[in-house]
Amino acid sequence: MDEDVITTLKLLIIGESGVGKSSLLLRFTDDTFDPEQSATIGVDFKVKTIAIDGNRAKLAIWDTAGQERFRTLTPSYYRGAQGVILVYDVTKRDTFTKLDNWLNELETYTTRNDIVKMLVGNKIDREDHEVDRNEGLKFARKHSMLFIEASAKTKDGVQCAFEELVEKILQTPGLWESEHQGQKVILGGRSRTRVGHVEATAPYPEQDTPQFDPPATDHRHYC
Repeated sequence: MDEDVITTLKLLIIGESGVGKSSLLLRFTDDTFDPEQSATIGVDFKVKTIAIDGNRAKLAIWDTAGQERFRTLTPSYYRGAQGVILVYDVTKRDTFTKLDNWLNELETYTTRNDIVKMLVGNKIDREDHEVDRNEGLKFARKHSMLFIEASAKTKDGVQCAFEELVEKILQTPGLWESEHQGQKVILGGRSRTRVGHVEATAPYPEQDTPQFDPPATDHRHYC
């Protein structure tokens, strides 16, 4: 591992077929977008190193096929992951209603109880929305996930989604520090261009009026 890289993180991108998982990945890693992007066969894999407040982390990002016939790959795909991006298509409600299935799968196969989750509503560049932003935010709050809407086509929210996920992981030392004893991470005081925002969310109290009670570190993260 490079001397200035403090850790290597395993990130997953999951969700129904056709929601734009591969497009989000390619936009983030290669800054490219292919409107004719074909469906992923099995598992794709990309590596990118990013800096968060001067702390460099190498990301190993796994993109899996959403089709049922590839589910035999599931256990090894989830093993050891520190962060996951759960994607739905804001123009297709069925991809949103099936999010519970993906969360159940994540809980079944993940090997870390404190894995950091980011919910991304993709394809906001299109006008035919079937899922309102507030619905996505409510779902994310219920399941203690970060949340952002994005567009792989226009770049909106893509960089922010990955950076905020990584920052949250780095703020959770138990997810990575055991392999890198002695590393010090200082987060805060960023001066990035604010092109979007990630909502920090927390679960609702049982059957009560929804309460927005984000982590004490920040109410809303900007990229």
